[in-house]
Amino acid sequence: SHWSERKREMGQLKELEGEYPLIDSNFQDFCASRGIFTVEDFLIHDLNALRLLAEMQPSPERLKQGIDQLLAVIDCLHRPWLNGVALLADTRQNKQTLSLTYEENGSFLQEALREGFLTELVGPSSSGKTQVCLQAAASVAKGYVGGVVFFDTGNSFSAKRIAHLVDRASSSTSAQNNCEAFHNVMKNIWCSPVFDIFSLLDALQQLELRLKNQMQTGQLSLRLLIVDSFSSVIIPVLGGNGPYGHALMTSTGNLLKNIAHEYNVCVLVTNHMVGAEGGSSKPALGESWKSIPHVRLLLSRDRESNT
Repeated sequence: SHWSERKREMGQLKELEGEYPLIDSNFQDFCASRGIFTVEDFLIHDLNALRLLAEMQPSPERLKQGIDQLLAVIDCLHRPWLNGVALLADTRQNKQTLSLTYEENGSFLQEALREGFLTELVGPSSSGKTQVCLQAAASVAKGYVGGVVFFDTGNSFSAKRIAHLVDRASSSTSAQNNCEAFHNVMKNIWCSPVFDIFSLLDALQQLELRLKNQMQTGQLSLRLLIVDSFSSVIIPVLGGNGPYGHALMTSTGNLLKNIAHEYNVCVLVTNHMVGAEGGSSKPALGESWKSIPHVRLLLSRDRESNT
């Protein structure tokens, strides 16, 4: 959309200079002296204090006009209003539900993997979270001939396990046919190892830029984005960092939701369980994360039947 494209274009103040003459190099130097380099930096700054500081500069009026122009630019770029009819039409046309070819648990995920949605899989260790992620990746890569991006935070991605899924689902007894089927699935899956939240954020921002370019050329092919596991990269910065770690978690979650909505991608993330009162367990990441996923699914494993 025009709104999302303009929002991404105006990240750095210097990118606005050509279109808005008051946001020139002098204004940018003034902002940089206060640690303001991006539109986001500008929005979280005390604008009254910025105006007072501008009055002490050699050209105060032009600097204050620059502040007003930047505020006007931002004000014009709010997300457009959509009524219920437009939202319903977008859901029907662009937000499909993805079915799983390699589903081993009946209809467990049939209504959960929807384009435009962020789905969270929660469960204790060995409950099958990674297996479901691999099933989803293989199913979308085969059934929809669509791209899958798998951000692997713990060396959990296994091409061998995907080959096993493809082999089990195949009706062919030919090893060559099964090998070709596996090749067709794997060529649509891109796996990227990420081992901290900053690497994940960087990878997501690069992915969003590629998706924007693909959308402009009509070559958008990504259908599924997986982060296995999200909790393992955010937990280390939640401890003693006060609100900083939670802000990182929320920002990353909102970026995942934005990618899902803007590019009609299904996003699947995994989370683990932690101890709760009375010896019970609960999903990790707390209350501030709980409202971010559209769908939360709890996985457990019956130890006797291994189901």
